[in-house]
Formats: sequence, structure tokens, C-alpha cells
Amino acid sequence: MQEMMNAVRIHEFGEPEVLIYEAAPKPVPMGDEVLIRVHAAGINPVDCKTRRGEGLAWRYPNPFPLILGWDVSGVIEEIGTTVTDFNIGDEVYGMVSFPEIGAAYAEYVTASPHDIALKPASVDHVQAAALPLVGLTAWQALFDTGDLSAGQRVLIHAAAGGVGHIAVQLAKWKGSTVLGTASPRNEAFLGSLGVDQFINYQDADFLQDVSEVDVVLDPISGETRDQSWVVIKPNGILVSIVGEPSAEKALEHAVRGARMLVRPNAAQLREMAQLVDNGQLSVKIDQVLPLQQAAQAHRLSQAGHTQGKLVLQVVG
Repeated sequence: MQEMMNAVRIHEFGEPEVLIYEAAPKPVPMGDEVLIRVHAAGINPVDCKTRRGEGLAWRYPNPFPLILGWDVSGVIEEIGTTVTDFNIGDEVYGMVSFPEIGAAYAEYVTASPHDIALKPASVDHVQAAALPLVGLTAWQALFDTGDLSAGQRVLIHAAAGGVGHIAVQLAKWKGSTVLGTASPRNEAFLGSLGVDQFINYQDADFLQDVSEVDVVLDPISGETRDQSWVVIKPNGILVSIVGEPSAEKALEHAVRGARMLVRPNAAQLREMAQLVDNGQLSVKIDQVLPLQQAAQAHRLSQAGHTQGKLVLQVVG
């Protein structure tokens, strides 16, 4: 008989109420996988979009019952026969299986060794679970796609959000000048992270004093993106993590536009863990909720007023 575990599953797409805490089959690792006892799972906007039948839902034909979530931190309980990089008892964190089904809202999850790394030793599982997706997104957007380097200027929209506040810290670590947009209540928080120029996005012409930016990180799209093209210096780049930027607009302003979709990367996770342990990177936790309250966590995420990350605690 298959062993069971507790998990949060959906049996149909819809509002947060479709998230049900219930018994589910405990996964069994393949030869090239590890089994992780989940201690905490991070919440991301893509979780909510997928729950509604948007986001990555198109990738999953007939997925139900579906366990959402990709961010995880926990302890390895089993290792497959071909796994050599990890041992039972290792504390690990990562973004598992993205963009395929991750199934992190559960007591156990299987993962490829390519998707995980030893968690930062200086923080707990809640802090570690909040980092992978936003950290990898910020890293890959700024450095892999935007080619951001020391001395350059970067404009980070929604700088107090999950991706934004990590991007601020990574850009400062790289030696860049950081401009960040957010609401006035986040000005002090962003100042503590090292933002060089705070921009109140609620002002009608909030980008009027901005110019000669090398990289724009856009997690918003819409009107914010439309206003951003004019502040980019020639041959600079707008990197979007939400939809394809207009090729026509980029050409019109003699700049570049690129869309990126985050991918698992164990090497980058290891580098970020080192930054955390060196005190150069930290994750702001807005709220921690028990796994049973996943629906409430989704409501909070959708409200759009969080500062940093929401995390589900699986092991107390």
C-alpha cells in the first residue's frame, strides 16, 4: 500500500477556496531524484495565476488533483541510486521542477539534484524557502539577460516586492546604481537595502527625473512598461518577467527588449546561499502561515500589498 502524506491540492482551477488540505500519496523518488521532507514552501504570484487556470496551467493537461508550489526548503530523507551530490540528512533548498509541476505544498516532494543546493547555513528553512524562485528570477534577469555590470544604472520596478527586493540587493552587490519604484510606505525599507534613488510610482509622472538607465527590470507590464522605454539609454535593455515587451517600442527608442522565464540553476543557488551566509543578501518575510492556510496565503498574495515574501510552514 502506498504511503500517504498531508498536502494542499486543487481539484479544479478557481479562487483560493479550491486549495484543500488533505491526504495525498507520498511521492517516491526515481533513481536520479531525492526525496525532501519539506519544512517550508514559498508562495509566488505564479502559484496564484496557475491556481486560477492561468500562469503555467496551460502546460498541464488533465492535472488534477494538482499540488502547487515550486519553492522549497527541507531535509533529504531518501536519495536515488544514481545520486552522488547529496546525502540523507542534507538541508537543501531550491525551485523544484519549474516550469513543470513542482508539488511543493506538501510534507514531501521529489527533486532533481540539478534543482537544489545546500541551504544557507545562517538562516532557517522559512527564510531559505522564500528565496529560490525570486532569487533565480532576479539573478537571471539582471545578469544572464540584462548583462548588468558594476557602474551601470538599473531601474527596478516594484522594488519592494518578492523579486524586486532581491534584485536590489544583487544589483548593489554587483556595484550598480539602483533606482527603485514602490509606494511611499516602502521608501525606508528600500533605503535600508541600498536603493540610491527611490521613486514613488503613485506620482503621475514618476519617471520624469529618470534617464540614462542601462537596464530596466519589469515585473509589472502595462502602463509602467510603456513609460519605461524613454528612460533607457541607447542600446540599453528592458527585461520583462511578465510577457513579451514590444519589439516596435524597443526599435523606436533604439534599445532592446527581452522576456525571460526563470529556470532552475543549482550553481546560482549555491552562489546565493554564499551571499546569504556572508550577510550580503537577505529575504524579507511578510508573513508565515501554516500549510493548512494556503488559501489565505493566496488571498494575501493576490491583494498585492506584501513587502517581501509569504511562506507556508510545514514543519513547526
